[in-house]
Amino acid sequence: MTDPLSGVLSLLRFDSALSARLEVRGNYSFLFPESHRIVFGTCIEGSMYLFLDGSPTPVQLHAGDCYLLTRVHQYRIASSLEATKELSRQEVDAIRQREGIVRCGEGKISLVWAGGSFTLNDESGDLLLDLLPPVIHLPAGSVDRGPLRAVFDLINAETAEVQPGANAIAGSFANIVLVQILRVYLKNTLRPPGWLGAIADPQIGRALAAMHKDYARHWTVEDLASEVGMSRTAFAVRFRNLVGQPPLEYLTQWRMAVARNALKNGTSLSSVAGSVGYASDTAFNAAFKRATGRSPGRYRSMGHALGT
Repeated sequence: MTDPLSGVLSLLRFDSALSARLEVRGNYSFLFPESHRIVFGTCIEGSMYLFLDGSPTPVQLHAGDCYLLTRVHQYRIASSLEATKELSRQEVDAIRQREGIVRCGEGKISLVWAGGSFTLNDESGDLLLDLLPPVIHLPAGSVDRGPLRAVFDLINAETAEVQPGANAIAGSFANIVLVQILRVYLKNTLRPPGWLGAIADPQIGRALAAMHKDYARHWTVEDLASEVGMSRTAFAVRFRNLVGQPPLEYLTQWRMAVARNALKNGTSLSSVAGSVGYASDTAFNAAFKRATGRSPGRYRSMGHALGT
């Protein structure tokens, strides 16, 4: 069966992935403004502090730690709590464009950092991002022997010096980093909210997988309960408690996500309606407008106008 995480990720469009490297000597900090980007990074050498807007306590990272910022408000990276010299995003970008690597200060290295950022240019990303905390911090011990460590080792190597094809390979990091960080996060988190945490439940996880695999099927709550060997009532209660919404409401949400993606790709309205389980264009149009506030035709024309 198709697992729900793979299903959601298959709809996401990663755009404008960038990678960078900081080599800091002394006490410096770097201020980055609010944006719609998702940011990832790792502390390669030394230690650092991550100050998030609205949070009184910084996140301290040591060599080998990595992190993901899912909802980026203004934030600051500092090589120490005593950092008095601050560079803005514009100053960092100017140094990077001129030299490829952002180097500052003199003396002994206090911090080597590498990372990047990307955007998800589809609202389907909210299906995932709404369930994640603003920052996911993974200490070195949780990733040193896993694939994620290998990914950041590659980022370290790629950013250590400017090499041919650097921009092309940087664009491939986003998807891999996101998947690997989510795998470690799910493994180390007792019960993430919503469907993201529910996929670990033996029965509700199977029901979610069934809906993601065959979303055009005319599922009933009884069908889903039977699929996982539960009574209708017990299944409905457990599903709502774990996922946060009733089974058929979740199914409609998933169908609309698939439909939005198909409409943006130019699929005809009739084809989309049938592919997501609606017997008529009229029924699909009504369901789509309830979910998005726009008709399917209007949604598709707006998508083309925006170049998506």
